[in-house]
Amino acid sequence: MAKSDLERYQRFSRRSLLLGGLHGAIFIGLGARLGYLQVTQKEHYKTLSDKNRIGVKYLPVNRGSITDRFGVPLAVNEQDFRVFLIAEQAEDVDILIQKIRDFIPLSIREEKKIKKEIKRKRSFTPVMIKDGLSWEQVAKIEANLPYLAGISIDEGRVRAYPMGEASAHIVGYVGSVNSAELTDEPIMSLPGFKIGKTGIEKKYDKILRGSVGISQVEINAVGREIRELSRKEGHDGKRIELSIDAELQIYCQTRLAQEKSACVVVMDAKTGEIYAMSSSPSFDPNLFTRGISAEQWEELLSNPGKPLTNKTVSGQYPPASTFKMVTALAAFESGIIKPSHNVVCNGYIEVGSDKFHCWKAAGHGKVDVISALAESCDIYFYDIARQVGIDKIAKMARKLGLGQKLGIEIPSEAAGLIPDKHWKMGRFGQKWHIGETIVASIGQGYIQTTPLQLATMTARMVNGGYAVKPTLIHSIDGKKSRQKKYKYLGLNKKYLKLVIKGMSDVVNSKKGTANSSQITDKGFQMGGKTGTSQVRRITKKQRAEGIKNSDLPWKYRHHALFTGFAPTKNPRYICTVIVEHGGSGSKAAAPIAKDIIIKTKERNPALRI
Repeated sequence: MAKSDLERYQRFSRRSLLLGGLHGAIFIGLGARLGYLQVTQKEHYKTLSDKNRIGVKYLPVNRGSITDRFGVPLAVNEQDFRVFLIAEQAEDVDILIQKIRDFIPLSIREEKKIKKEIKRKRSFTPVMIKDGLSWEQVAKIEANLPYLAGISIDEGRVRAYPMGEASAHIVGYVGSVNSAELTDEPIMSLPGFKIGKTGIEKKYDKILRGSVGISQVEINAVGREIRELSRKEGHDGKRIELSIDAELQIYCQTRLAQEKSACVVVMDAKTGEIYAMSSSPSFDPNLFTRGISAEQWEELLSNPGKPLTNKTVSGQYPPASTFKMVTALAAFESGIIKPSHNVVCNGYIEVGSDKFHCWKAAGHGKVDVISALAESCDIYFYDIARQVGIDKIAKMARKLGLGQKLGIEIPSEAAGLIPDKHWKMGRFGQKWHIGETIVASIGQGYIQTTPLQLATMTARMVNGGYAVKPTLIHSIDGKKSRQKKYKYLGLNKKYLKLVIKGMSDVVNSKKGTANSSQITDKGFQMGGKTGTSQVRRITKKQRAEGIKNSDLPWKYRHHALFTGFAPTKNPRYICTVIVEHGGSGSKAAAPIAKDIIIKTKERNPALRI
């Protein structure tokens, strides 16, 4: 071998050895890495592989129904046809949307929202174009599906409220979940999922929701579902049966609609069950299930009657003369005033340098507690209140259910306000004055109450002094609420009888302020108390000019109140009515209560079930 050939051979051998060594090192490194991944990191990558391969899909369930005490539906789930678009199946999304507009109406706003959703989601993910389709619209789309590649029809469920405005403030409505309400609950991830926003729908939302089902599905690398691996069905929401009587509820709503703004509570004096609770004007809760328009929302907000407010539990009003029973009971229970106490009403009373007038300028003459209640004499209550003091009056008011939340199953309940010396010092840093006690004795001044509280107050007086609490729930999932044994308030029954006799005379005595609303059925006569709650005081100058409360703009007129019971012997039904800016309680509120009590007697819900 020549020297030059030898040198070439040696160089080639060294290169081969170097390359071979390098290849060997690479293979050893790959082998070590594979061993590490397959042995040492086996469990880690197995988990990742399973997560990539198996996805969890939540299955919707039916929301529980809401009915009245007799099974009449108040909130149900109705069939809902929806049209979807799958972008990857469409040749041209814009053209497809234009085609679908031939079959269903789409606003510019809706079209923009659809296109935004298509861009946001993956191309194979269905995007809802519209829900609430009629059968005719569904039929037209189905007939043209061969020419609408990417379009599909789906059947779902939508919440509906058969009684509409009549039950809106009690039942409430459902709506889409906002960011503040969003939680990590699986059910929240369901497309189109809605939760209770107001009323019973909100209070018992979790009970009504039920529990979602779970489906394990195999998906590919891009997230498309391949097949279902397992399925566990969920459970529908529970059925809630309310204490209300749907027919009575509709009647109350219809009767109140004759007024610009009013409300009523019909309650069982013994059990606390609510048979009707109406606030007018109202609204149609069905508007909210699919999304209310800006115009409709603005119309509701601008209505002076405040249709979105449940006045029975959220409205707060000075109780006016309906508070006089509280003052009387506080005086008698204190031992300072005897039940036989008499006062001569000359039309006014002087306290220091101030004069406090009775509503009847000429006065009522000599009155006792029964005639003072029947004729609503202010002077009698001024006189006993200044002797008893505000703290004892406030204590009695709270005992009867005023100035506190009563626990009704509606989230918007207001507490009202019963003032006393301690409250004023804490609120204003000022001492309480005798004049404020006099004003409070007839339910004016700082005092604020809800119609529900006034109904509860009346029930606690006429049921023998038991601390009954209002409730809207009759049963849940078929299990009826147990009859509660309410605490005895310790009130002297002799004093209660005097107050009840005075309330009976309000309606049944010729001098009673509500005698024109008397029920002539001797087996079902009504008792009660009228009230006229001052909203804006008429000045001395206005009185001199002959201006009356009825001459003022509507929003400045007095509220009309009446809280009553029937029958007068062994009372069972309580009816409290407030007509906002209605003027006199005897002329505006008592006639409504009469009509509703008569209707309640006809229905007699306490004895029908």
